[in-house]
Amino acid sequence: MSKAASGGRPTLTGIEASRTHPVEYRFAHAKNGNRHLVVVFANFSAPEEYGWSNGVFDNLRSNILWIRDLFDGKNSYYLCKGMDFSLEQSVVRLISNVMRSLDLTPDDCTMFGGSKGGSAALYFGLKYGFRNIVSIVPQFKVGSYVLKHPTVAQFMMGEVTDENVRVLDSVIPDLVRQGANRGANVYMLSSPRDEQYTEQVEPFLQLFSGYENFNFVYSESPYITDHTLVTRRNVPILMGIVNLLIDGIAPRLGFVRNGHEQPDADRSGINAYLEATSKVQSSFPAPVVSVPAVGERVPGGIVRFTGSAPGAVRVSIWENGKFMGSPGVAPDGGWTWDPGRAWSKGEHVVRIFAVSAAGYHSERTEVTFTVVEGTPTPVFTVPVPGQQVPGPVVGFMGFAPGAVRVGFEEGGISLGWGDVAPDGGWAWESGWSWSEGRHVVEVFGVDRAGNESARSSVDFTVTSAFAAHQPDGYFSRSH
Repeated sequence: MSKAASGGRPTLTGIEASRTHPVEYRFAHAKNGNRHLVVVFANFSAPEEYGWSNGVFDNLRSNILWIRDLFDGKNSYYLCKGMDFSLEQSVVRLISNVMRSLDLTPDDCTMFGGSKGGSAALYFGLKYGFRNIVSIVPQFKVGSYVLKHPTVAQFMMGEVTDENVRVLDSVIPDLVRQGANRGANVYMLSSPRDEQYTEQVEPFLQLFSGYENFNFVYSESPYITDHTLVTRRNVPILMGIVNLLIDGIAPRLGFVRNGHEQPDADRSGINAYLEATSKVQSSFPAPVVSVPAVGERVPGGIVRFTGSAPGAVRVSIWENGKFMGSPGVAPDGGWTWDPGRAWSKGEHVVRIFAVSAAGYHSERTEVTFTVVEGTPTPVFTVPVPGQQVPGPVVGFMGFAPGAVRVGFEEGGISLGWGDVAPDGGWAWESGWSWSEGRHVVEVFGVDRAGNESARSSVDFTVTSAFAAHQPDGYFSRSH
């Protein structure tokens, strides 16, 4: 699905789910056929867990891949869950697939991020041989730092132990000590006014002494007062560095190549990958809405939605671009949703899509209904139309929002009454034996003022060998 994440540059969203952990992403095509890819990792508190998605990259000419750091609802530094680094491998698979789909190599890529994302940019850039790394106020000792974020620490480590902290503290420093990717163009920005500088950055700078093009931007200003402001005060220089890298210019002595643009470049590879991993999958069935029916006139404004969405874990409900709710889907595919309020009178257009366990979205289902004056019509949930019901006693369940009691009839004969709970639910059991065969039972609601609603009916068949044998449409009351 195309959209402008920042209000400016069109992006496409997708999920790479070929490995253990589904990885969500946003992608923006290059301008003028630029042959470069910038991979963006998210900092803490990034909007929707996508870093640098506020429009700051709108004018970059390169392809841009934003990777979401949200796995089972938690941040992970893109590294691990319960010390299982298959999460890292899932992230690498996404980057590799996008890179290959663009017919690029690691030399054509820049890893970029700040804070948590700066640590990820360093880790992935050094470990997997990407040519350019821009790391802003990173944390080197990841294990020690996430102790300040207990939910993140527990997600990454499973059990928070001294040994697990030590392992996570070592993953980035060990790469540098080993001289991983010494030929990379590394640009790191930090400041002595960053409260993390003394523990998380300064002790590790000397490890880069053997790197061919390590650059440290030491930002000192009385206007920098904390970790976040280091980045904000240096956005122009950061964008300048990235633009040079996109052009193939790394500030260093020697021959450099400028341009890297192919206006007529074949996009079929990346387009095929984006389509295959698109967040909205046409093969994933859209949800079915049973109630309200399309075009239904709903009395009273109390609407309880019911439907089915096989294969989904939840559905997402929207009206006029506004999120309304996201009820879960039962194992049998059924779902219900009650907004807990009356809808305004008039026409409503509600759009609903299903969400899979991996995070894929279905196409939208649209239901239009009109709220009118009156008492809402009750609905049956048990039995369902056409159900074979074992007798001899039949139980009924349903919803009647706005009503205080419900009445039941068959063939014009009153069967009884049931009370309605505050949430609109009701349950009623006849207490006598039903005849074997087909039955059609009607239900209607009555509100506090005594107003009677319209009626709904359910058609079912009693199939018990022990039921009293009476002609269809009749029953015997046995006491």
